[in-house]
Amino acid sequence: MTTIDASGYCHKHLHLKKQVHRHRRGRDKRPSACHRGYDRNWSKARKLFLIDNPLCVRCADRGLIVEAQVVDHIEPHRGDRLKFWDRDNWQALCTRCHNQKTASEDRVPSEAWY
Repeated sequence: MTTIDASGYCHKHLHLKKQVHRHRRGRDKRPSACHRGYDRNWSKARKLFLIDNPLCVRCADRGLIVEAQVVDHIEPHRGDRLKFWDRDNWQALCTRCHNQKTASEDRVPSEAWY
């Protein structure tokens, strides 16, 4: 039988608590979605873009027909408002393709937003 402390971790896995805390702390430094530009105006523009571009472009390249749910910035805007609103920098993606693309991109530290 393994006992855990108040943190929810046993002695063997207590080191994981520090990793989780560090991850959350880094995420808390990132500005909110609204502060990064994803506000009511973005919501309207996104909806209109997906009406005009209803299919995931990456899936279409593989011969698949998959509904797009995300308007992705082809080149990450990193806070650049001109790049954010440049429709030539937008593409329609399904959630799966968007998550794969985002995970593969090099991340800039959250401090770059300030």
